[in-house]
Amino acid sequence: SFTEWELMEWSEQQAVFNFLYDSVTLTVVFGPPIEDEFFAARPSRSIISLDFESFLDEEKAPPSSCLVQRLIFQFIESRGSWQKKCPTLCYLPQALFDISLVVNRCRILGEELEFLQRWGAKFHLLETDIKDTEVKLVFSSSAAFAKFELTLALSHDYPSAVLPFRVQTHIGNIGEKEVAAVLSRVPAGHHYLQRTVTSIHQNLLQAPR
Repeated sequence: SFTEWELMEWSEQQAVFNFLYDSVTLTVVFGPPIEDEFFAARPSRSIISLDFESFLDEEKAPPSSCLVQRLIFQFIESRGSWQKKCPTLCYLPQALFDISLVVNRCRILGEELEFLQRWGAKFHLLETDIKDTEVKLVFSSSAAFAKFELTLALSHDYPSAVLPFRVQTHIGNIGEKEVAAVLSRVPAGHHYLQRTVTSIHQNLLQAPR
């Protein structure tokens, strides 16, 4: 269910895989065959290198796409030498699965951000601003007489862990303590960002405090 790659080339010299609408490419360069080791009913091959390349035009791409790309490459760089982890073809399926899992989660995060940018007003979300790997959410509600910023620090582990955050109050008395109480009841997992926004809307922005 996490096959996020598309095979573009497979030859004696190399294999090329594309991810995320062709914006990320993985090139696997093969070495000589390995004796007594088989892959897909053929003699296995050693792997000389695994090289990742981004083809996203950050000047034209929306901020959500740039964030997704940063998180994917954050994961790639965090793993160190991919060639050491994937020395032969037999290790390649696991490597592709690991990459696909992160690409899948980051792609869904991008869709969540696009949803909030389009429909945020329904949740009293005035602004969604993306900078580097942080997302700033500005909430404003006349009913609750409140306006505040919630800044979330994202990483490639999203959404498996609760996000570090900070709050800046502009109007009213909703601050870090009140937001923290709401976020403590939002479990990590699928659509964590959307559920966080929904919970803040339902618990903090409906009535005067």
